[in-house]
Amino acid sequence: MGKPVFLLTDILIFVLVGLTLLFAWYAHRHEHLRAPWRRVVQSRTALGALVVLGFYVVVGLLDSVHYQPRIDTRANGDAIYSGEVRSLFDWIAGPLRANQEKTYSAPFAVHLYAKENIEQPDGSVVRDYPRLDHAGAHLANPDDRWADVAQHAERGLAWGLLVWAVGVLLLAAVRARLRRTALAESVGTLLRGRTHYPWHVALWTLLVMCLLIGLIATVGSHYHILGTDKVGEDVLYQALKSVRTGLMIGTLTTMVMLPAAILLGLMAGYFKGWVDDVIQYIYTTLNAIPGVLLIAAAILMLHIYLSNNADEFTSVTERADLRLLFLCLILGITSWTGLCRLLRGETFKLRELEYVQAAHSMGVRHFNTLLRHILPNVLHIVLITVVIDFSGLVLAEAVLSYINIGVDPSMDSWGNMINGARLELAREPVVWWSLAAAFVFMFTLVLAANLFADVVRDAFDPRLRNSR
Repeated sequence: MGKPVFLLTDILIFVLVGLTLLFAWYAHRHEHLRAPWRRVVQSRTALGALVVLGFYVVVGLLDSVHYQPRIDTRANGDAIYSGEVRSLFDWIAGPLRANQEKTYSAPFAVHLYAKENIEQPDGSVVRDYPRLDHAGAHLANPDDRWADVAQHAERGLAWGLLVWAVGVLLLAAVRARLRRTALAESVGTLLRGRTHYPWHVALWTLLVMCLLIGLIATVGSHYHILGTDKVGEDVLYQALKSVRTGLMIGTLTTMVMLPAAILLGLMAGYFKGWVDDVIQYIYTTLNAIPGVLLIAAAILMLHIYLSNNADEFTSVTERADLRLLFLCLILGITSWTGLCRLLRGETFKLRELEYVQAAHSMGVRHFNTLLRHILPNVLHIVLITVVIDFSGLVLAEAVLSYINIGVDPSMDSWGNMINGARLELAREPVVWWSLAAAFVFMFTLVLAANLFADVVRDAFDPRLRNSR
């Protein structure tokens, strides 16, 4: 396919995936963590939200595997690679990326959105809407567009249904073999929700996702489902490429702020005294600085560095990736204070409990006390805060990109799409689909994350558990 390219954010995101799997293994071995997650899986809302979040995660991971395409071979056999950096998602979504038009076109349109002077075969010039280069180009008569769209949609829905049915049969076959029941009985049990866990909610949600993917694969290769932007790029492709940026902001920022929040919060609550005073002074001072001004100053400093060291970057993608990583660092530095306060207050209470005092009397080192007795009892606060803050960080990226201090303009993100739509809404006629696409994709991700966060909070919060 090409030469692998390892961006900094790619490496960090896969490290984070490894840490997540490590935490899952750790939680599986400890009942006090396994029991709350069991309650999460028993929730219909959580399973449905997990399927949606899984779609976003898969798109983000596919878009985090980068390479340089091979374009030719020298006489001595050495490969020649393109200077463009692509991802595995770009290869899968090839038609969406390659079918670029001249300028704006509406969803499912076969003509441009604005009139142009068109020269006729007889030499005359008329002002009309030109045909698109790719969308509907296979049609001899543009009036047959909707019948052709319906035909491709039926094919896509059929493929989506087939893939979903195969998945259900495989899952039912595994369950039938483990429980030694008939395959038909296992399928009926899963789809009717007669199981201990509400797998039917996950399966029906998965059906919707499979149908949507089937539609995108079949209809999207012949038409622009969400139209095109000013330079003719497919808006659906831009929205899907923006998934990686949103996930990076939400996850890498968490990776940056967690160590500082946990370490300083536990130290402030456990040691008290001058240690607590210093840590309080640090996060109080940081909170006194407006976050937007701090981020803007940091981005301007980065701009100066990039301008003075342009030769260090072989591609625009690496330059944009460094800005994304720097933005995650700045957001992490400015967002750890809230969790630090919560952990400080909880540690104040935990350090006075009997088992911590017993550890002191037996001469256990402070580090071991924090690691074995304090940290496991505040993990629920950490997990709840991380899941809830994720959606806030995704929205923060959109706001920062809207005011031009977010990710690089060359990088696809929902904030850049909204920023570009600001001028498009002033056109006549109005170009609304870029804003609508960014809103729908961001709303779906934030809604799924918030629904999942509510279930995690209810499962891990000991006060809610005891009240039940």
